[in-house]
Amino acid sequence: MDCNEVRPLIDASADRELSPVDERRVQQHIAGCAACQRETEIVRVLAGTIRQAGYHRAPDALRARIVAGLPAAALSSPPEGARRRAWRFPRFDGWRLPVGVGGGAANSGTAGSGWLTVLVIALCAAVAGVTLTLRRPADASPFVDELVSSHVRAQLSGRDIDIISTDQHTVKPWFNGRLDYAPPVVDLTASGFPLAGGRLDYLDHRRVAVLTYRYRKHVIDVYVFPDTANRAGGDAGAWPGSSGATLVRDGYSLVRWREDGMVWWAITDAAPDALSALETALKARPQPSE
Repeated sequence: MDCNEVRPLIDASADRELSPVDERRVQQHIAGCAACQRETEIVRVLAGTIRQAGYHRAPDALRARIVAGLPAAALSSPPEGARRRAWRFPRFDGWRLPVGVGGGAANSGTAGSGWLTVLVIALCAAVAGVTLTLRRPADASPFVDELVSSHVRAQLSGRDIDIISTDQHTVKPWFNGRLDYAPPVVDLTASGFPLAGGRLDYLDHRRVAVLTYRYRKHVIDVYVFPDTANRAGGDAGAWPGSSGATLVRDGYSLVRWREDGMVWWAITDAAPDALSALETALKARPQPSE
């Protein structure tokens, strides 16, 4: 590991959040790097200072000043418990109405109006809730969240590539025996997306192939797996727009399309235009001869 890989993991190391394998790799680098040793010491001193800091209870004078600044109406209003106890529901012509709503001819018009207002508000709230549920964007599917989490974890761990190679004829055979399908692998250096390697990941309850490409200083992960309609990633309903539309989630751009019996998902922290260009380059790749 180099400094660029270790620096983002120093905080996690200090908090003991790394796996044993990653912790060993980080410590091996720190042992021979003076700059990372200084960075580690700063983090440890800061963490120790925070842990040893005393707890300061807010003084009573502060509470008094806050109470003094409250409006008089708020101070004179009955306690919440008293309001709840006053809210009883006696029977009235088959309906349960709040006490005072139906009391007497003099205020019958006001009572009826108040009851109808409460009923209308309740119905509107119910309809609004159902409408928001029905119109919730499909991009909120758990699969998209799982995909973003997979990409982020790989970048933070420093183990985003299992087979490091720019040669597609080295990367493609590596998946043999590790998957129940053969993912298409192609180097796109000529299009500005050099192949960096690949890895295995676990999404939607199955192993999937991930091809890693570079774009300038950005990493693009391309998830490839068979197009099966009963899976979240292959279901057309899991995507908010047409195939090839770009989605932005938590600062990451995503795009999905289908081709040659496969579902392709690409994700990166680069601009969405980069994914559109990558999709075009992958679709234009030479097809294997029969």
